Amino acid sequence: MSDDSMSTLRPLDAHTQRAHGVSISDSSRKVLRNTYALLGLTLAFSALVAGTAMALKLPAPGLIVTLAGFFGLMFWVNKTAHKAQGLLAVFAFTGFLGYTLGPTLSVVLALPQGSAVVTQALGTTALAFLGLSAVALTTKRDFSFMGSFLMIGSLVAFALSLGAIFFSIPALSLAVCALVVMLMSGMILFETSRIVNGGETNYILATVSLYLSLYNLFSALLALFGMGGRDE
Repeated sequence: MSDDSMSTLRPLDAHTQRAHGVSISDSSRKVLRNTYALLGLTLAFSALVAGTAMALKLPAPGLIVTLAGFFGLMFWVNKTAHKAQGLLAVFAFTGFLGYTLGPTLSVVLALPQGSAVVTQALGTTALAFLGLSAVALTTKRDFSFMGSFLMIGSLVAFALSLGAIFFSIPALSLAVCALVVMLMSGMILFETSRIVNGGETNYILATVSLYLSLYNLFSALLALFGMGGRDE
């Protein structure tokens, strides 16, 4: 039998298997399992904090406090991601974002169709996450090529959102929300693909990435549906 024939009978190595969508390695499967477990806990904790902020009628923290808290806690997460302390940092980070979401939810719920708006945003976010995750998990396609586009797009969206806040331009706010929905959908595909294909091996960092995608996706959908609620 020729060498060429023999080569066709050799088993694919792990990297080639992932590239062809054959299997997920045990290590990647473990990271994925731990990520989803921690993601579920952080989402529940964030929802609890948001609900508490609403019940206590806590005021919105404001742009400066929000940005300082976000980047400060994100720095802590990245610094401790490979330590046990990283879990504390993750819950502090997601709890803080839950608090910032509380006042926003209170405003939306005060709209004529507020409850429907929140339900629609939550349902759409859940369906998008499940659908996009299923695509990444079943196809096992490598979506790493989207990384640069998503990074640049996120920076553009952040800059435009600041412009919309300072200049109070409703049309720009609407455009930014639509852009964020597309970017966060791409981020879910990108991050899940990284976990599946071994590009992300730290479940704490993977959890934070997916949490932020869900948080921003939900917030953008809440704003989009909320704008529709105000028009009714």
